[in-house]
Formats: sequence, structure tokens, C-alpha cells
Amino acid sequence: MDILIKNVRIMQTEAPFEVSEGMDVLIRGSEIQEVGRSIRADGCKVIDAEGKTLIPGNVCSHHHYYSGLSRGMLVSAGPQTDFIQVLKEWWWRLDRGLDEEACYYSSLICSMDAILSGTTTAIDHHASPSYIEGSLSTIARGMEEVGIRGATCYEVTDRNGGEKELRRGVDENIAFARHVDGKLEKDGSVLVEAMIGGHAPFTIPESGMAMMKEAVDETGRGMHLHIAEDKYDVVHSHHVYNEDIVKRLDRHGLLNDRTLLVHGIHISDGEVDLLNERGCFFAHNPRSNMNNHVGYNRHLKDIRKLVLGTDGCGGNMFEEIKIGFFKHKDDGGPWWPADFLTVLNRGNRLVESVFNGRGRWGRVEKGFKADLVLLDYFAPTPLVAGNAATHFVWGMSSNCVDTVIVDGKVVLENRVFPHLDAERIYKEASRVAERVWKKVDKIKA
Repeated sequence: MDILIKNVRIMQTEAPFEVSEGMDVLIRGSEIQEVGRSIRADGCKVIDAEGKTLIPGNVCSHHHYYSGLSRGMLVSAGPQTDFIQVLKEWWWRLDRGLDEEACYYSSLICSMDAILSGTTTAIDHHASPSYIEGSLSTIARGMEEVGIRGATCYEVTDRNGGEKELRRGVDENIAFARHVDGKLEKDGSVLVEAMIGGHAPFTIPESGMAMMKEAVDETGRGMHLHIAEDKYDVVHSHHVYNEDIVKRLDRHGLLNDRTLLVHGIHISDGEVDLLNERGCFFAHNPRSNMNNHVGYNRHLKDIRKLVLGTDGCGGNMFEEIKIGFFKHKDDGGPWWPADFLTVLNRGNRLVESVFNGRGRWGRVEKGFKADLVLLDYFAPTPLVAGNAATHFVWGMSSNCVDTVIVDGKVVLENRVFPHLDAERIYKEASRVAERVWKKVDKIKA
């Protein structure tokens, strides 16, 4: 059903920021058809938005849906005094404990939590070594049932099964991309796209890099990969390959304008120049970096296609941008709220890349995709173009999210999921989580 939003304040989150009062927005199909005043249209669902603020939906440019059942996880673990021990004692045990049911409920609740916080697109990076084949379709099914836009991929690695595991991970990426291609051929559009995933260079040998290059070329998708999250990744690359990480990726032909690199805390100035030259996207994940104590990325201002992600710390980008801004100022950085809001909105350029130009995202404007968030935000001071970014960082929060529209469909209304039994889903997720925790507790690092 077409939607007419009446008498709303529109706030554009793309620079130059704009604020317009008393506007109407007409949505037909998956796109915004008209923005103006006193729009009339018959047969529409009418949303009276007086006193509310409409913004483009937020994008989480790097997520880990497999972390969905980890909140408060009760398992015994060994020492976690460095990053590799954190991975081995915590995350690599969790992902080995995931099966089809666990992946499905992880996807459901991660998607629901994201929608509740005003995130309309989540770019997922998946791992479940005990359930590889079919795992990406399971993640996509959860996304589609909730109604969030997204992309997913399998993180290719040799950390559990060597060459065989590398091949299975690559094959799952290719299979899901082909599945998406089939849906595109049949329906002309999809809600969830594919990328080619890799864990991190220190768990991907030369043969794995070659396989990933073949997958990128065969599917036409971009690569999604962690790099230099910890100094260990850099040292490993220098020790084993006598080469900087970004240069190694470039040697394999894996850097282009559809590539998404993540973290990169310990890359060099020359590597920043190279990834910029190749046009790569680059995701900053402030909460995760702080939690893992891996350092702070001081290259932010130099990276041209910087976007914002969470690395699995939920899908709340209102929270992420606040923490990212405060950490940056604490480190003496030069950026202000407008700079961080620009980075957050740039996630829409990543969405356009992932969806291969099948639409425009990131503005409340005619011809753009109707991925929108309606906020109940009571501004205590004037909200105008000149201070819109400051209101976003200092005032707005996920608590303000009232209604969410994705692809022209209402997926949250008055903070209620109209097409889901949320209580049942969260109850089932809790049951599955308890089962997974017991399984993980028996898995050795």
C-alpha cells in the first residue's frame, strides 16, 4: 500500500544538512514519489506525523549477526590477555557452536534490534564453521522476515579446517550470490544482497586469497574483510609474506571500489593512500575497538570512503555515532558532529555499491528509496540546518524511534512490529541461546 506522511519535519542527514518544517512525503512502491506541502493522494495509508522528525534510515556498515545470541553469555573461558586469546576463548568458540536454528534466531533478533534503533540496512559478516552450507540463506531469511535491508557474506578462513574449510567458505559465498542473482532475474529486486567475505589476512593463506579473487570475479560482488584490527595481523603479514596487508590484497587484485575493509587500526599511511586510490570503503567500529582494547584509528580523517559499523555490538547507530564522536574528541581528534554524521550517512554510498546501482539511498527526496525513520524527538532548542548534526549526536537516540519504513513498507509502527510476534521470537531466541551456551561451554579453544 502507498504511504502518505503528513505534516512532518524533514531532516536530511547528508551534508549540506537541511531541515524543512510542515512537509508531506508520498511513497509509492519502494520509492519516494513526491515531497512537498499539501500533497493529496487517494487510497494511501496516511501517517499523521505532526511534531515528528523524518530522517533517512541509518546504515550499519559492518555487523556480525552471529553475535546475536552472545549477550551475557555464560561460559567458562581461559585467559584473555590479548586479542588472539579473546578470539580463541570467546568468538571462535561461539561461532563453532552455531547451527541452523541459532543462525536463524540470531538473524531475527539482530534485525529486530536494528529496526527498533532506526537502522534500515545492516551489512553482515557471518561465520558458523559447523554450519557453512546454507548459512547465508538462513541469515537472509531472518532479515527478510523482519523486513530490514541487508547484505551478508561468509568469512573465508582456514582456522578450523585448512584448505577444505577455505573452499567451503568460498563456495557458500558463491552459492548465495547465485541465489540472489536468481531472485533478481525472477523478481527484479531483492532485500538482501551478497558480498564475498573473508575473516582476516592472518587466517587466509595465498590459496584462500586466490579463491576469493575468483569468487569476486565470478559473482561481480565486492569483498568484505577485516584488516589490521590488531598488531598481530600486521606482524603476521610482515613475517609470513614480507608485505603490508593492503599491498598483499592489492597483489591479489582484491581492492576495488566495491571492496569493504574493516578496522584497519594499524595500517600505514602508504596503505591508506593505496586503499583510497583503489576506491575502497572502510568501516570504523569504535565500540568494538574500545572493548577489545586494540587501539584507536588515527587515520579517520584521511580515509575518503569512511563508513560506520558496530562489529557485532548491536545495530544501534545512534549509540555508535555518539561513542565514536566522544572517543575521537577524547583522543584529541579534530572532527565535530557534522563530520561523524557525514560518515554515518556515507553508508548509503556503500548500500548503492552493494546493490549495484539499483536505486539511490540516504535522502528524503523524490526518486530515493523509501528507507526512512520517523522520530519522536522533542528539541529543547531550535533545530535548523546549522545545528542538525549536533542535535543528531547530542540529542537524538534510539529511544526516539517511532516508525520505520524499509523499501516502502512499514516494518515498525509506534514501536510495534505490525507483522511479527516479537514476544514469541525473543522468548524462542532465549531458549536457543541457552542451548548454544551449553554447547559452547564444552568447546575447547
